[in-house]
Amino acid sequence: MSLDSIFNVAGSGMAAQSLRLNTVASNLANAESVSGTPEGAYHSREPLFAAIQKQQFAQFGDGQGNSNADAGASEGVQVLGITESQDAIPQRYEPGNPLANADGYVYGSNVNPVDELVNMISASRSYQNNVEVMNTAKQLMVKTLTLGQ
Repeated sequence: MSLDSIFNVAGSGMAAQSLRLNTVASNLANAESVSGTPEGAYHSREPLFAAIQKQQFAQFGDGQGNSNADAGASEGVQVLGITESQDAIPQRYEPGNPLANADGYVYGSNVNPVDELVNMISASRSYQNNVEVMNTAKQLMVKTLTLGQ
């Protein structure tokens, strides 16, 4: 793996964790929102990631004299999309609420603030780890350049 690949992997990881942090912030901002219908209530969201790996036989070629140095695949983290939670939407009896339905119920979001705080801490630490990977790779590149002096 080249140092350039390390920057690509760490950069895609940072972008993915940044999206995760933004999703957590959105969930926490809407944790106490209410609606007059279960369909209109805020559903907790979470990004879905997939790992992308480059084929490792690139330095050996394909056996026919052709190098596979650029096999067409990239490396890192791919965001597949953002999913909505299918957990039950809580309902509360609040007949005085202007959003209440005819029976006096409002529907809250299914965001669990404790889970979101755990996700926030995890995403933040993953982001910091990717920053450290990039800093270490940069230091290795600088050291390599100074070897010939």
